[in-house]
Amino acid sequence: MAVIGAVAIGALYAWRHRSNEEAASAYRTAKVERGDIRVTISATGALNATSQVDVGSQISGQVTDVLVDYNDHVSKGQVIARIDPSTYEAQIAQGNAQINSARAALATAQATLRNAEADYNRKAELAQQQLIARGDLDLARAARDQARAQVASAQAQIRQQTASTQTSRLNLQRTVIRSPVDGVVLSRSIEPGQTVAASLQAPVLFQIAEDLSQMEILLAVDEADIGQVKPGLDVAFTVDAYPERRFRGKVKQVRLAATNTSNVITYPVVVSLDNSDQSLLPGMTANAEIEVSHREDVLRVSNAALRYKPDDEYGGAATRGAGGRGNFAEDFERIAATLKLDAPQRAAFDQALAAIRQRVASRQAAPAPQQGASLFGRGPGGGSNRPGGEGNAGAMRQRMADRFNQQFAAFKATLDDAQKAQWDREIAALVGSRRAPLYKLVDGKPQAVMVRVGASDGSYTEVSGGIREGDEVIVGSGRAAK
Repeated sequence: MAVIGAVAIGALYAWRHRSNEEAASAYRTAKVERGDIRVTISATGALNATSQVDVGSQISGQVTDVLVDYNDHVSKGQVIARIDPSTYEAQIAQGNAQINSARAALATAQATLRNAEADYNRKAELAQQQLIARGDLDLARAARDQARAQVASAQAQIRQQTASTQTSRLNLQRTVIRSPVDGVVLSRSIEPGQTVAASLQAPVLFQIAEDLSQMEILLAVDEADIGQVKPGLDVAFTVDAYPERRFRGKVKQVRLAATNTSNVITYPVVVSLDNSDQSLLPGMTANAEIEVSHREDVLRVSNAALRYKPDDEYGGAATRGAGGRGNFAEDFERIAATLKLDAPQRAAFDQALAAIRQRVASRQAAPAPQQGASLFGRGPGGGSNRPGGEGNAGAMRQRMADRFNQQFAAFKATLDDAQKAQWDREIAALVGSRRAPLYKLVDGKPQAVMVRVGASDGSYTEVSGGIREGDEVIVGSGRAAK
């Protein structure tokens, strides 16, 4: 009988051990770990010079010389091309001749004026002596006035011809095309002997990049992500020419001019970068990631753990086991650790936290209808998660933040300005965080734990409350579908 009993006990132990192993093997788990969460937005764009100048021609004519080529370095004022000046030289010669003719006409008009004034003066004296008729004096006055008008006309003609000649001189100067900036020639569109026609607009002859040591990227960011992009954010990008190398830049400007491409709305984002080694070239396509958030040394879990839902046979019990509440005490401890409290501040914090824990204990001991409430009344897990409650979500978060600050008022009074600002930021993040269940494997069955969900990088998500580093959470089921 003793032998039979021992065999039975051994068989029972082996059966239980095998059952536990089968239950454990029915699920795939992953550990809760500490690490960094880096949230990025992906976008593509083209590299451009920070300042690119189009050099054109204001006049028409035949190009006689092109003095620079692609990639040539040029300095400001350097001659880069010439247009045949003979047409404008002839216009200047013609204008000079017309000026001389106008000056001769002016001399003739002045002589006529002097004669008319002398005649008028003589007749005025005779008219006073009543030796000539009054009509003769009027004729002399009219002749004098006409002579003055002729002089004024000749002077105006000289000014007109001088201005016309000056225009020809300016056009003659424009036959010499100079670089307006120091830079590098990116392109040229003329050859010697080619005729330039500048009738309606100035044709572009050269493109000069002012400084390739500083460049920029014009990214197209989707409208769903543009709200997270702000000037000053770090940007990492790669180009096909250097697939193993990552370049760095910063967001310089978020432009308001939206672009609609096949009903897809994007906004241009300008990224500035350093190109001191001249490895990047204008026109390259950049595959960029804009870093909108970077959380260091936080608790994180695989996104598969947040997607996992237990089978129906365990789902109800697992969800009921979660209790519907998050662990605010752990969150407050985490926030206090970031504030670097001194001894009096820590004592005030511990006193406020002890009051909260006492309130939690009293609520847990309350009848069932009251157990769904949070630390400060209805909160996360209460009415705010009911359908139709999203419209009041902002107001409810504000009320919850106010209640937290009221409960910790005495402690908050001991903080300095920097600590108060950090406290307000952390409380805002706490009440604004989303809550979701994670599932632990307890006695072969999933048990739900409510956690607060933070930033996510696509593979891992920041979590807090209800779990600790090293905890095993379920990420998937290993059993065959029934």
